[in-house]
Parts: sequence; C-alpha cells; structure tokens
Amino acid sequence: MAESAKIRVFSVDDHPLLQEGIATVIRNQPDMLLAAEASNGREAIQRFREHAPDVTLMDLRLPDMSGIDAMIAIRSEFPEARIIILTTFAGDVEIQRALEAGARAYVLKSMPPKELVEVVRQVYAGKKRIPAEIAAHLAEHYSDESLTGREVEVLQQIAGGNRNRDIAEKLFITEETVKVHIKHIMEKLGATDRTQAVAIGVRRGIIQL
Repeated sequence: MAESAKIRVFSVDDHPLLQEGIATVIRNQPDMLLAAEASNGREAIQRFREHAPDVTLMDLRLPDMSGIDAMIAIRSEFPEARIIILTTFAGDVEIQRALEAGARAYVLKSMPPKELVEVVRQVYAGKKRIPAEIAAHLAEHYSDESLTGREVEVLQQIAGGNRNRDIAEKLFITEETVKVHIKHIMEKLGATDRTQAVAIGVRRGIIQL
C-alpha cells in the first residue's frame, strides 16, 4: 500500500512498554503508519503541529497535564483533529469531559489490539466510537446531579486527609459552609461517609489522588 494512502497514527503515552506495544500493533497493520510518538502533553502538542497525523491515540493521564487538556489545546489549533482517548480509567466524569471536548472515541487499554485498530479505522472514517462498557458506565450516572466546582475542591481536600477546620482555612470559607458542602457531596454521590465519598469520587474520575 502506498505510504501516502496509509492512516498516519500519532501515539501519546508516557509508559515505554505501552508505547512500544502500540507502535508494534500499528506497524503490523498494512493500512497504517506510525507518524510520531510523544510521552507528555507539551510534546504531544508540538509533535502534532509538526506531523499533522490523521488519528491520535492520547493517553488520559500524562505526567505534565491531562490528555484531555492536551487534546483541547490541539483542537483549538486544529479543530478537525481526530483524537482517541486511551486509558485504564472508566470514570464517567472524565469520559463526559473528553467527549464534550471533542474526543472521537474513548477506549480502555484493556481492549484487544485488533479492536483498537478497528476503532482507529472507524475514527479515520469520521465515525465516533464508545465501547459498550463505557456507554453503560456513562448511562448509569447520566441523571446524577454533578458536583459544583467548590464541592469538587472540598472533596479533593477531604481526600488529602484534611479536617473541616483545615478545609475552611484553605478555601477561605466558614466551617459551617464546609459542613453544608460535605452534606451535598454525600447526597449527590450516594455516600454514607467521607471515605466512601472519596472512593466514589476517584472511581468516577471527579478527583484524582
């Protein structure tokens, strides 16, 4: 197949083993070409400008920024960029944010290689792709009331092991206000205590530890 007719794939991942695995899978496809690789967000933005790939496989968690933020930066310059978010996490809040920011697909790293290349082909053809387990995960929380920015901050502080008084000082609010925020967080997440609220927050991608 002529080089010019192949799907030029750009792989962004900070794990050398995974990067190597993805590179091998792409190189083994007769209709694909590995155009470039990057291991962090800043490098990803720069390399995208240099190589203008057809499809980008973007790791969600990069050492310097979130893959979603790197994608937003790329798409602000190149609105037509076809980006697939690749991750080990299936947190519905992150999936929602990735899709709203323009991701064409959201796939888990546990996906078999033959399915991954199929997703690349579909995205290249202009389609969107969300695997069934991720769609189910999204649907499960679709009607949930989301946490406000301030509630996310409070939850992040709880995750850091801070007591109400510490949280109040750090966020320049009263202890009473902190208690109200915690009550709302518990209700929205369906948590019975602080520890469970943190666990749910991490699982759904609302906060990171």
